[in-house]
Parts: sequence; structure tokens; C-alpha cells
Amino acid sequence: MNALNFNQKWILVTGASSGLGYEMAQQLARKYKANLIVAARRADKLNQLKTELEQQAGVQVKVVVADLSVPEDIDRLLQESLNGQQLYGAILNAGVTFFGPHADMPAGDFERLLQTNVVSVVRLTTELVKHFEQPGREGGIMVVSSMAALFPVPYQAVYSGTKAFIMSFVNALALEITNPQLSLTVYAPGGIATEMTEGEKFNDLKGWLMPVAQAAHEGLDALQQRKYNHVPGALNRIGGAFMKLMPKKFIVGQLGKTYRKSLAKLQESK
Repeated sequence: MNALNFNQKWILVTGASSGLGYEMAQQLARKYKANLIVAARRADKLNQLKTELEQQAGVQVKVVVADLSVPEDIDRLLQESLNGQQLYGAILNAGVTFFGPHADMPAGDFERLLQTNVVSVVRLTTELVKHFEQPGREGGIMVVSSMAALFPVPYQAVYSGTKAFIMSFVNALALEITNPQLSLTVYAPGGIATEMTEGEKFNDLKGWLMPVAQAAHEGLDALQQRKYNHVPGALNRIGGAFMKLMPKKFIVGQLGKTYRKSLAKLQESK
């Protein structure tokens, strides 16, 4: 299977107003000269991105303001993505988290997290695969999961569960595809320095975070090279392989201690 060629092709990026999605959109436009469909909740951020990339990178950018916890917005995003231009690829990156004891998680946050991280990904992936399952139609879909899918993180229990679900879902679905020119990739980074990790709760964890530009670069390469699963960063890959040799309860316990320490320091500072 040949590598994907993004030049002048239309790529959908969700969660594009900040963080990893924003950086991937920047690199797709500037390095690969891809046209973009960018989706997120914040219209001002998306329109600013559109103006910047159209003027500076010379590409076309289509803005879709959508909250992926809302079913109607998912339907509208699909309609906007699959009509008006020939879609070549998609990066399903949008996601939210809750950091703290699971018992403290408001019911509304749980519903929003589940809808955004799981339901929207399944619905979008399902319809995009149908679009690409046509003879001779080339393309690729990448879903952003997390290393938390492999080693669940205490104090982000629901987030870990959602990332494990989408990894299993996409890995299984990839082997049902009949079009040899379509690929499904799962990208599983560890912590990334983004808006999601800017809060005080992550202060003790920031030394572990990968620069967002590096994470975006490796993610785009994984999509282009049609990788099945990819964990970015040599240390993450070596550490992940090493951790597989140890009891999962021990690994998860050590992660829990680190996160618990960070939460305790936050409480002391209040």
C-alpha cells in the first residue's frame, strides 16, 4: 500500500481550535500543502486559523463549528465534510478529560466525555469508512487514542476507558475493510503539552509531557505511512514495551501515586 499524499487533498481535523489538532492542521497546511476542514466548538479560533493558513500557506480551509457531544452537530459535520469537496483523509482528534477522583465527577461531565470521546468517534468513523469503501477511492482515517488505553490512569478513569474503547474499536474495524487503498490508524500519544494539560492539576506531571509540535509530526507521519497503531516518542515506546513485562496492577498503581501527589499539592496550595 502506497503512502498517502496530502498535497492539495482535503483532510478533516476535529478538535482543531487548540492543542494537537491545531498543530496538526498547521503542519498539514504548511508542510504538506493540504486543504483542510477544521472542526471545533470555538468559531473565533477556527476562523483565525482559516485566515492565517489561507494567507500564509496558500491552502483552502473550510470551518465547521461543532460540539461533538451533540448528535446534530455530528450529523452536520459529516454533511459538510462529505459534500462540496472530495475528502481524502480524516484525523479524529477531539477529546475531553476529567482529572480528579472519579466520585467527584459530575454526571453531566461524564455524559459529555462519553459522547465526545466515544459516541462521536464511532459515528464519524462509521460514516467515513462507508464513504471510503468504494473501489479505487484512496484515503486514510486516524483516530487519536492515548497511552492511557494501554495503561489506564487513576484519576482519569473514564478518560482511560474511552481511549481503550476507541483503540479496540478502530483496530478491529481496520481488519474488516475491503478497500485496499483505505487505511485506519490509531495514534496513542502519552501526555502532550496542550491546553488540556495547562491546569494546576498537571503541574507535577508537566516534565513528562511531549512538545505538541513533535506529537503532531509523529502523528501525521503515522497517518501518511498507514500505520496500524503508533505510540510517539522512542522513550514512550521503550517504556511501554518494558511495562508490558510487569504486572499491570503495579504499573497502574505507580501512575496513581504520581497523580495523587499532584492532586494533593493542588489542594495544599488552595
